[in-house]
Amino acid sequence: MAERHLFSNRMGFILATAGAAVGLGNIWRFPYLAAEYGGGIFLLIYLLLVVTLGFTIMITEIAIGRSTGSGVLGAFAKISRKWRFIGYLSLMVPCIILPYYSVIGGWVMKYGFEFITGGGAFIASDATGFFNAFTQSIASPIFWSVVFILITGVIMMFGVQKGIERTARVLMPVLILMLIGLAIYCICMPGGLDGLWYYLYPDFSKFSFDAVVAAMGQLFYSLTLGFGVMITYGSYLAKKENLEKSVHTIEIFDTGVALLAGLLVVPAVFVFSGGSPEALGSGPGLMFMALPQVFETFPGGDIVGALFFICVFFAALTSAICMYEVPVAAIMEKFNVSRPISVGIVTVFTLLVAVIVCLGYNVLDFIVLNGYNILDMLDFFSNSILLPVVVILTCLLVGWIVKPKVVIDEIEDGGHTFKMKKIYLFVLKYFAPLAIAVILLTNLL
Repeated sequence: MAERHLFSNRMGFILATAGAAVGLGNIWRFPYLAAEYGGGIFLLIYLLLVVTLGFTIMITEIAIGRSTGSGVLGAFAKISRKWRFIGYLSLMVPCIILPYYSVIGGWVMKYGFEFITGGGAFIASDATGFFNAFTQSIASPIFWSVVFILITGVIMMFGVQKGIERTARVLMPVLILMLIGLAIYCICMPGGLDGLWYYLYPDFSKFSFDAVVAAMGQLFYSLTLGFGVMITYGSYLAKKENLEKSVHTIEIFDTGVALLAGLLVVPAVFVFSGGSPEALGSGPGLMFMALPQVFETFPGGDIVGALFFICVFFAALTSAICMYEVPVAAIMEKFNVSRPISVGIVTVFTLLVAVIVCLGYNVLDFIVLNGYNILDMLDFFSNSILLPVVVILTCLLVGWIVKPKVVIDEIEDGGHTFKMKKIYLFVLKYFAPLAIAVILLTNLL
């Protein structure tokens, strides 16, 4: 069997796992959802879900990985042979997401390159036109996607400690420092404090069911729950480490980066637009179409834009690494092959699908389902259907079939006290399955 490495220590695990959770979900998705769903009230809902629902699912997945010492396929098979199919469903999530995520990572690299080389003003002059022209071209999106995938693949070749952990140790602190600097800069601009107030003050008149559903969906996307990532990384964690403390620290890292990204993006949009509903509600296009225009209104706009997209690239890279590791570990265990061979297989697969995703904007633009192009279809199926199904099944398996004792014994291994045990049991058995079923039903409708 291929040799299984461990993280060097608890901090290495935390930084790598936080790096896995910190990605486009935090820096791209979280700010536009916060802007769209009322700022402070969305923030409050999200924080409440993180400490209940997010904690429960994350510690369950990490405990499953550490107790079995296996990646996602082996872990579920060891827990219950009849329920091992959950492992295959879970493996499908990163396999579907990684290729189109890499395409978006390529877009980020392209924008960063343009700002670094002084092209920010050109983008800002017609941000929507530039984005459409770039994504609808053939060569450029494929080139940048290939570069992003190859960078990720090279890091993966070095393994757990020398590749994943070492990269996270460098990128995570740099990412946080850059975000803090940019956030302070944007808040101090005229109009920035208005954006800060909108972002932090919970206006209960803006509370809505849609905001709750959006926050739940963001929770899974941001914390990479249901991806098989936490199970795989948990299998690399030494038995002596305190699981409960580790999960709390990861949540603080991940949520902190999301909050910092919001502190940068929302005040920046206020500075540019004066807080217009149209700008705040611009949705996914906020990063690629609204923010370039925002940055060019600042002194040294190209430098600010370059730093921002470098931040986003770092975040995208750490998340891509974790999604890579799930199928890499699964192939190594299933077929007893070396890491380089497994990484090569995943790289080729990712490259092929990423090219198809890029062509979905031009050559294959006739492939449309209910208004969705290829990227949108993959995103909807993986995030809105497959991911909630995996999490619900995991909760049912641990909560009702094999019983929570499997996870609780692992958390308390080594004499550790499980302080949130009562909350954990309630959320795992009742709240999580019902809440996620609501998300799934809403998404399908």
